[in-house]
Amino acid sequence: MRPVAVEISGVGHGYGTLAVLSEISVEVAPGELVALLGPSGSGKSTLLRLVAGLEAPLHGAVRVDGVGVSGPDPSRALVFQDPTLFPWRSVWANVAVGPQARGRLKQERGRIDEALALVGLQGFEQALPHQLSGGMAQRVALARALVNRPPLLLLDEPLGKLDALTRLSLQRELLRLWEGGSFTALLVTHDVDEALLLADRVIVLSDRPARILADLRVDLERPRRHADPRRERLRDKVLDLLGLAEARDGAAA
Repeated sequence: MRPVAVEISGVGHGYGTLAVLSEISVEVAPGELVALLGPSGSGKSTLLRLVAGLEAPLHGAVRVDGVGVSGPDPSRALVFQDPTLFPWRSVWANVAVGPQARGRLKQERGRIDEALALVGLQGFEQALPHQLSGGMAQRVALARALVNRPPLLLLDEPLGKLDALTRLSLQRELLRLWEGGSFTALLVTHDVDEALLLADRVIVLSDRPARILADLRVDLERPRRHADPRRERLRDKVLDLLGLAEARDGAAA
């Protein structure tokens, strides 16, 4: 895998009379992990879908490594909040979907095993989705994305429905995969602490139609500590931008 650059230039989008995104411009360097934060319904997931090529912007442009995005491509893997596994297929067979669709299953069997090892699912290859915990199912979804060795990983709140302990575990797992995987990542999250734990930069969006309120660099060494006063200052700034000063003040009390 080789990380890629992402360029979002003056993008606007909407549905009928509903304006969702307004003049969004973002540049992501190869190998960066960038988090998108904003109120519910502000267009974060829509922006991710535009980068994935699932929709086309009404105006503006999206480019990956200088090439305009005109449709979906295996080089841009999208992981959703729900694992969306095929219930009748085993863990191994779910991860094999991409290689099988490309007619490369025989040649890439080793890559499927490798992807499952990366997310710690050795020994569960023949399990069915209903036999898995929520965290394990999300690991399968990550392996399914990683098996294609995408240079760009798009993460749409992949940990949003997990319990707190599982979420913490998978946050560390995501960070480990990113640090060792040589891919660029865009992460949509509602969790300010998650964004500050994982991301190189945090982009804060306004309410709909979304515009960029701030593009904040998280210059904190990893592993990051919740008690770091620099992290706390960044957290306060993000909460203020989101109009959640009461959450900040409540935490301080």
